[in-house]
Amino acid sequence: MTYILAEQRDADVVAAFANYASYLRDDEKQFPPSAYTLATSDWYFDFNDRRCPHDSRLESAVISEPSAGSRDELRFCTITVRLLGAYHDGHIEFVYPNARCYRLSMEHLGQGHGDWRYDEFRLGGDGRVIHEIEWATFGATRRWIIEASDVHHKWTPKSPMI
Repeated sequence: MTYILAEQRDADVVAAFANYASYLRDDEKQFPPSAYTLATSDWYFDFNDRRCPHDSRLESAVISEPSAGSRDELRFCTITVRLLGAYHDGHIEFVYPNARCYRLSMEHLGQGHGDWRYDEFRLGGDGRVIHEIEWATFGATRRWIIEASDVHHKWTPKSPMI
């Protein structure tokens, strides 16, 4: 079930956020800490806040598989997404440690990925977080779904030009 993605927000944004807030409160103890902090922060869904990903644009997505162990037999998938912020004055980075699964669904990329439209955090199995992201470009909505142990967010302002 989704709460605040396009279909729900476009139908009734107030009800969508009320339902989402209730869902988050009810399951607070099961959420990974960083994901819960993001989902319940005052600024994350505030389109005027530069840290908010809405209308940001993809710069890179890196899927890496660092290893450990004497024979590098312990493998972990990490996904890092870097965005140019909506106001083009900084970068937003999401890091998904110990990703269990992901689905990146994008077709007809002639004009790029488009803008990060809406997203939400939900619980997955074993206390993991599911981050579902909708991208919008030229009337089409595309979707990414990433399930990981948590999600970390970082905002870095661009250095001023001298």
